[in-house]
Amino acid sequence: MGVFEGREAIRGFYEDWFGSYEDFEQVIEEACDLGCDVGLAVYLQRGQPARSSRFVELRYAGVGLWRDGLIERLKLYTDVDEARAVAERLAEEQG
Repeated sequence: MGVFEGREAIRGFYEDWFGSYEDFEQVIEEACDLGCDVGLAVYLQRGQPARSSRFVELRYAGVGLWRDGLIERLKLYTDVDEARAVAERLAEEQG
């Protein structure tokens, strides 16, 4: 789904993404701190795209690298198992 580095890039990505829906909800199914400033979150998103009568649903995961309490780098994956493996590897490499 892409790589977004820095506060403004991450904020802009989410504003564009969420702004394309008239009705939107997202829940966090799982959030883990893997140590060494690496985090993993699994999300379930459901929304109604603008100018549509239908709803769409997406399950995805984000792997974040943190610095000073803020996300510095975020990569999103539609394959949750792949995201988990990447996050675990990053935490091991950072440790």
